[in-house]
Amino acid sequence: MKEFDMDSTTMAEKIKGIIDDRKGKSIDIIDLRELTIVADYFVIASGTSTTHLRGIADEVMFKMEEAGIKPLHVEGYDTASWILLDYNDVIVHIFLQSEREFYNLEKLWKQGGSMSKKVAEQKAIDEKNFRKAVKETGNNNENNNENE
Repeated sequence: MKEFDMDSTTMAEKIKGIIDDRKGKSIDIIDLRELTIVADYFVIASGTSTTHLRGIADEVMFKMEEAGIKPLHVEGYDTASWILLDYNDVIVHIFLQSEREFYNLEKLWKQGGSMSKKVAEQKAIDEKNFRKAVKETGNNNENNNENE
């Protein structure tokens, strides 16, 4: 097993990718860094059956162990209606859809916001700022040409 130092943002994105590869549903990353010291991120996903949930959890644990990272704690694996994998700064919640709707962690932690949504919002802001800068540069070039 190789050792790999991974920051929490990279770890959350890696876990999201692993879950996606195992056909996890409605995968979301909630940024908790400004809300609590419990964790930096929650990765939340749904599965279609207890077998599917265990398969997702097994794959996350396997791939993370390949990277030299083991969970500090695993909860709910036997009943598999809500499996929790604790990677210290990243906590993974894998739910049956009915359990996810009942506990509704996204609503409970909504102040943290979805990392995917934050990335999309930042890209939109960057695009807007880029267009504004290009427009201003174009106006400055036109003014400079007029002055010459």
